[in-house]
Amino acid sequence: SWSIFEDRILYQLLVFLLPPSRHSFRLELFCGTRLPERCSSIRVVLECTCLRTTGDIPCFVHPSENNETAQHSPLLQTLCTGSYLDVEEIACWVQNSVQTAWERLPQWQHWQLTVLPSSHCCQLLLSGPSDMQLCAVLVFAVEQGSP
Repeated sequence: SWSIFEDRILYQLLVFLLPPSRHSFRLELFCGTRLPERCSSIRVVLECTCLRTTGDIPCFVHPSENNETAQHSPLLQTLCTGSYLDVEEIACWVQNSVQTAWERLPQWQHWQLTVLPSSHCCQLLLSGPSDMQLCAVLVFAVEQGSP
């Protein structure tokens, strides 16, 4: 959605997170309520790939002959707390990635990107040569029932 407020255009974008290969997301309810977005967590489940034809891709769950321990998941190490997606880690990672990418875009040299502090979404403010500002709010979601 989008709206205009005084000298600022606000864009709100819903960003669906998809699990990478060899992972799946599982919604776990804790309150017994019908409002899962308020009382739930998204658990990251590592999938066994031992019986699949995956070439040289190691299994996260089981050790291989060459490696006596199971492989570590970059997703679990980067965007999770324990085995659960951490929205604060996701927001921080996206903010850092956008900031790094912005610095490599020379065509935007007349625009300034400001990452606004937020622990549950990613808020970006673009200020340009005019008085108009663009604000983008990225809200993260996982589609219920997706693999």
